[in-house]
Amino acid sequence: MADRPAVGSQSFVAPHPGSKAMPRWNTAELIDAPRFTWRNWAAMIGPGLLMGGAAIGGGEWLTGPLVTARYGGNMLWLATLSIVFQVIYNLEICRYTLYTGEPIFTGKFRTPPGPAFWLLAYIALDFGALFPYLAASAATPVAMLILRELPDPQSTELVSVLGLEMTEKTLLKVLGNAIFLLALVPLIFGGKIYNSLRAVMTFKIVTVFGFLLVLGALYTGVETWIEITTGFFKFGMVPIQGGEHAHSVDNVFLALFEGRGFPIIDFTTIGLLCAMVAISGQGGLSNTPLSNYTRDQGWGMGHHVGAIPSVVGGHRIKLSHVGSVFEVTADSLSRWRRWYRHVMRDQLVIWMPACFIGLALPSILSVEFLPRGTEADPWTAAGMTAGKVGEHVTSVSGPTIGGFFWFMTVFCGFLVLAPSMSSSADGVVRRWLDVLWTGSAGLRQVDPRQIGKVYFGVLCGYAVFGLLVLTFVPPGRLLIIATNIFNYALGFSCWHALAVNLILLPRELRPCWAIRISLFVAGAFFMLVAGLTTYHTLARAGWI
Repeated sequence: MADRPAVGSQSFVAPHPGSKAMPRWNTAELIDAPRFTWRNWAAMIGPGLLMGGAAIGGGEWLTGPLVTARYGGNMLWLATLSIVFQVIYNLEICRYTLYTGEPIFTGKFRTPPGPAFWLLAYIALDFGALFPYLAASAATPVAMLILRELPDPQSTELVSVLGLEMTEKTLLKVLGNAIFLLALVPLIFGGKIYNSLRAVMTFKIVTVFGFLLVLGALYTGVETWIEITTGFFKFGMVPIQGGEHAHSVDNVFLALFEGRGFPIIDFTTIGLLCAMVAISGQGGLSNTPLSNYTRDQGWGMGHHVGAIPSVVGGHRIKLSHVGSVFEVTADSLSRWRRWYRHVMRDQLVIWMPACFIGLALPSILSVEFLPRGTEADPWTAAGMTAGKVGEHVTSVSGPTIGGFFWFMTVFCGFLVLAPSMSSSADGVVRRWLDVLWTGSAGLRQVDPRQIGKVYFGVLCGYAVFGLLVLTFVPPGRLLIIATNIFNYALGFSCWHALAVNLILLPRELRPCWAIRISLFVAGAFFMLVAGLTTYHTLARAGWI
């Protein structure tokens, strides 16, 4: 049980920095963080588990293995940089939430020049997240299980499914729409939406990690594990032109040290490598719900603010329209630092390992079962991997076990994608609803206990939009639209989160210079990757 906080000055008035178009904070006392012991370790599990499950998405299952199939583990150091920089970003957006009980998105709208400006800016940056590309991608493994082969979205041949005749293209659209609607179900039931999502992600992590660990331990070689593990630390490796093979690589630092000059980088695969950076960890603005979930978990000042309930089963839960801050004293500062260490433990022990493992395990399969230098579209490579897994296990353990492992490999592809659609949808709805819940004068008049109904209304609007997009926009174009802007959004968000903490937080709670520099460099890194992605996209389109 948390210690009772010391009572601060009764005359404390909440500050009102930033834009005056946003309401002044309330005040409350900061409760103490739970003390970690080995007996209560399970109670320490927080948003990192949910976000770790969400981080294992289409990129980890599709794009990462494409890179390792071509270059082995040599390019995984780019994923290391992406994940480490995101850990820094995640900690800093939670810094704001621990002080105010508000999500970072609301804090961003409090900074100058004001909410009207940031509304337009973030609509542009968050536009890609509106497209339910994960549902469209998740339709492929389900179709594979039905057809027992990789579906062809361009095929005009009819197939029979449950007595109905349809083309494979139509089958993929029907499955995509069904998966999208099913992904929204956990957001309707369970009391706190946060609790429902955490249960879904727990099942996903246990099933996917459990199966892949068994598969990797029984049917892959030690050399493959070593190659992938060491690949996360091979900093400076780049693809080069003119090598012995199309997948030749060299190390920039080693080449300069040996006097060979700077290697001639092969930029033809820069789009694929940048895509891996974009999907390692979360990507885009999908990290920002971490601060929402920190609030919903009741950590820091989130204890006083409340949470977003589900429309079914959450009638007693309410959400304050405005965050609450505490008076900075010696006692409250000590408690706040314990809360920051608590969030840091959640990130370093749960979220960061989940990101590395979620990328490493599918990559182990691609290195083990696909020829080095394999080039294919993501789902062709995934289908080839599942087929090779089935063949190898069959040769070792017989057709029954081989068929089961083929099924589970494909099924894990579905589990990787579909639950992430749930968290993606929740992230889009909640970050905009949260900021409008505080920033809109009209919504501030709504009873705090009605937030669940408002959430459900916005979710229904998103569902209609998603169904229209899935029906009329080609799945490949969905992925391009959704991911091209992700690195821009995350890079800019790093810089904006730094500004939030320097402008809105008391001096005693602001990040130190090492964190400030690290967060600025993180933003520059993602902006550079975004620029390279844009250049690659425009070059392939023949526009430059």
